[in-house]
Amino acid sequence: MDIIIKPMESDSEIRGKAYVHWKAWQDAYAGLIDQAYLDGLTIEKCTDIAFRWLDNLLVAKENDRVIGFVGYGVCGDDPFTGEIFSLYILKEYYDRKIGYALMCAALERLSDYRKIYVWVLEGNRRAIRFYERCGFRFDGTKKEIKLGTTNTEIRMVLHHDR
Repeated sequence: MDIIIKPMESDSEIRGKAYVHWKAWQDAYAGLIDQAYLDGLTIEKCTDIAFRWLDNLLVAKENDRVIGFVGYGVCGDDPFTGEIFSLYILKEYYDRKIGYALMCAALERLSDYRKIYVWVLEGNRRAIRFYERCGFRFDGTKKEIKLGTTNTEIRMVLHHDR
């Protein structure tokens, strides 16, 4: 398996990221969020999002195919904290350490921050276990978001010692 992690740069990588976004949501969130909302998240919507959000994105590629991505940056609520905004891989690549490689690459780019946040959908056990293995812990902060119906996101934090 020849996987590379690199900054997203080309139109084909942006379109690949859009596909991963769409497909990963279909696989990961079925049964967790409102199905009508999920049905409304089309590949076209994901492509539009991908072409509008180009910064701080790394893609995982096998040959020329984008199989995962991570978005990272400064936390919108706290300029002294980093944040992992999104991390998705295609289901057929689960359990191959690709998510871990993406996370490590993003954390390396966030190494100047003492704290890093990630928000996870309540009930998304697979993601919670993954983030816990990466060192993130719940800090007790929750927020409600609308994904068709109201859902709860839970914040996890990773503390960095510099």
